[in-house]
Amino acid sequence: MRDFLRGFRTLHFVGPCVTVFGSARIQRDDPHYELARKMGAAIARLGFTVMTGGGPGIMEAANRGAKEAGGRSVGCTIELPSEQPANAYLDRCVRMHYFFVRKALLVKYSYAFVVMPGGAGTLDELFEAVTLIQTGKIKNFPIVIMGTDYWKELIGFINKMAQRGMIAPSDLSLIYATDSVEEAIEHIRTKAIEPFGLKRVARRRRAFPWFGERGLPLRQCR
Repeated sequence: MRDFLRGFRTLHFVGPCVTVFGSARIQRDDPHYELARKMGAAIARLGFTVMTGGGPGIMEAANRGAKEAGGRSVGCTIELPSEQPANAYLDRCVRMHYFFVRKALLVKYSYAFVVMPGGAGTLDELFEAVTLIQTGKIKNFPIVIMGTDYWKELIGFINKMAQRGMIAPSDLSLIYATDSVEEAIEHIRTKAIEPFGLKRVARRRRAFPWFGERGLPLRQCR
């Protein structure tokens, strides 16, 4: 409960987000780092807040791109035995103890999900989002997979699940795979902005926050 309340207080005013998932182990000289950085900037220019797990690697790249484009950038980090520092490109950050709370927050505020190359945690986040959409627990928000060469075996396996009847053929439309920032942004525009009627509005703080929420910016990770 403490994790949830801390998360709600910190993230309540972040506005509509796009969450970017990906590995903390990606180095800055990796092409996927630059791809995530460009994607973060493009998401920010589209009017969304960029949300990540708040750590290094792909997460840093997406947050960095958002900040460089003049957008809003937030992170939801996790306590680990080997401490994972929050990256330096966050307007607002909250640190969680429980992974399931972190995943709930990364999903709660977002209208789209971008999945970059990553490991077991990224797979967990990808299939969490797919399952929630597939079962109607959240709306039909777009999921974009980027780094298609890295993910090609996984994409093939998802197709195999549909062929074997483990998922419905229509479930294949839940995932859009591309390496083009422009194509990804257009997909998010047509599947998130237009269907849900999102519009740019002037942001202001609520006079009487329910949970003691605070408006942006706040740079420390709590």
